Amino acid sequence: MTTSPKTSVARRVVLAGLCGLAFAASAQTWPARPVRMVIPFPPGGTLDAVGRQLAQKLSEQLGQPVVVDNKPGGNGTIGADIVSKAPADGYTLLFNASTQISAPMTMKSVPYNPATDFTPIALVAKAPLSVAINKNLPITDVKSLIAHAKANPGKMSFAVGSIGSAGHLATELLKRAGGIEYLVVPYKGTAPAFQDLIGGQIDGFIDPILGSLQYHRSGMLRVVAVTGDRRAPNLPDVPTVAETIPGYEFYSWYGLWGPAKLPEAVVQRLNTEVNKALAGEMRDKLVQQGLQLTPGSAADFAKFQREDAARAQKIVTDGNIRVE
Repeated sequence: MTTSPKTSVARRVVLAGLCGLAFAASAQTWPARPVRMVIPFPPGGTLDAVGRQLAQKLSEQLGQPVVVDNKPGGNGTIGADIVSKAPADGYTLLFNASTQISAPMTMKSVPYNPATDFTPIALVAKAPLSVAINKNLPITDVKSLIAHAKANPGKMSFAVGSIGSAGHLATELLKRAGGIEYLVVPYKGTAPAFQDLIGGQIDGFIDPILGSLQYHRSGMLRVVAVTGDRRAPNLPDVPTVAETIPGYEFYSWYGLWGPAKLPEAVVQRLNTEVNKALAGEMRDKLVQQGLQLTPGSAADFAKFQREDAARAQKIVTDGNIRVE
């Protein structure tokens, strides 16, 4: 017996409707099992610290474990690629920094499109960066940093934890805004960069405040400025870069994504739970660590991501930043 074209079309419509109902039903019962949160960098950095705090709060609120899975490598692209290719069911998520957007701009190719292969869920926090300097240098603020760099053209060196990171872009932006030159030295992570900064092999390092705070307080290095629009609560005596260079402002930021086409019900549930977590005790912890919390909708995050991508692309292009 043959099937008419109209019958075939009708069957496809019915099947599509059933699939939609199945997705809706699964979204309503989500999560029914543990959720995997991929962090595409090693344990120990600021990104990992914030991600683990969020995973703990989401575990408590969702009633299912949210398990952190560190998948470092490829400047964050290995872990991101895992999530981009995961089923869009809410059980594999990506927690990453602004490197998610900027790092691919510096590479010849990546195995996914950061603009289309992920579903933005929530912007968690913005992290002002600290401008940390070797304690033995005669630099106590941005003014003396610029003077020292101009007196020693091309001789100063600044570390970057990874190519295309927020710290890297902030370092390039400071170079241009201050009208100075220094050597930019890439490292594989922040820990070895801080070790060399303390040891005197490197002169400066711009990275989220949380990473440098303990070293600054112990006198092992000197934080001379922060890159936010206001002084950091945990470093009230340290000025902003903008107090010397008006208009200078830069942040790393942390967000939560899922694979593309994540069901809207799951997106909304996760966004609600993230905002709930940011309104509780996690808020106090992150503020004490120098972060600015950014609750908002998934649409707010998508808009923020597009705007930040445009700004990052200009810095990458102007600085000719490329992974060798």
